[in-house]
Amino acid sequence: MTLTIRRFRLGRIVGTPGCLEAVDEREILLALRWHVAGNWGDISEEDKAANEEALKNGGRLLSAYRAHEGVRFWVITEADRSVTTLLLPEEY
Repeated sequence: MTLTIRRFRLGRIVGTPGCLEAVDEREILLALRWHVAGNWGDISEEDKAANEEALKNGGRLLSAYRAHEGVRFWVITEADRSVTTLLLPEEY
């Protein structure tokens, strides 16, 4: 079993109906592990730097991943770390 170092709290985890229908539960769990560890997925270097700054100053965190079926989805943790939302980009 591999331990994951958590860099922040996820808070309450919620997902949009579209994301929960399109993305397998195992892929969602893996994405949450990556997100909380600071593996931001498929985002720009600028967005990665913004996430690192947000870890220090309490801003919102964004990760983007692609499911095996090719479905792209986002994981967003709010600045106050109260909620983490899984959604499809078109649902934003």
